[in-house]
Amino acid sequence: MAMNVDGKVDAENPALSCVDDDESSLDLAARANWLRAAVLGANDGLVSTASLMLGVGAVKPDARAMVVSGFAGLLAGACSMAIGEFVSVCSQRDVEIAQLERDGGEEKKALPSPVQAAAASALAFSVGALVPLLAAGFIGDYRLRVGVVIGVATAALAAFGCVGAVLGRSPVARSCARVVVGGWAAMSVTFGLMRLFRASGI
Repeated sequence: MAMNVDGKVDAENPALSCVDDDESSLDLAARANWLRAAVLGANDGLVSTASLMLGVGAVKPDARAMVVSGFAGLLAGACSMAIGEFVSVCSQRDVEIAQLERDGGEEKKALPSPVQAAAASALAFSVGALVPLLAAGFIGDYRLRVGVVIGVATAALAAFGCVGAVLGRSPVARSCARVVVGGWAAMSVTFGLMRLFRASGI
């Protein structure tokens, strides 16, 4: 039943409240999808940059080498994410435009913006990548620097997993554990394999 301004049931327009509820739920769903995409982008930036820095650090313990490699990874990853998202949304937009042209008289709807999607994707990736970079940028001792990168990355991964679980309405503990373990696996594999290069003298 629809409610009027005073909070009473509007018997003349019983379908009005249903329309409002549908519109608000669609708006919230779209917003949740954007937020979840941002969390996933930040998680990707964090894991890939931290893994890259640890991989370089496994071969060359110099602080500058780790930071420069991490910054290069931030730039390359953000550009890659932006271009990939731009191309993907452009394709989606073309399909939707073609569908609207076939449907003819159907009401026009808002089309996705490739530029907005690309900017959001690049920004999310950069935010995640900055976490290990800022953590390692001011630490001279090699062992401490590696430990701080792993520790900060773990804390950030747990936070991203928690936010993703809330947005996706899934169990928080399971989501956090999955994200953290996945990040650890990526960092461990990269560090371990690159350590072989150092051991072999390459």
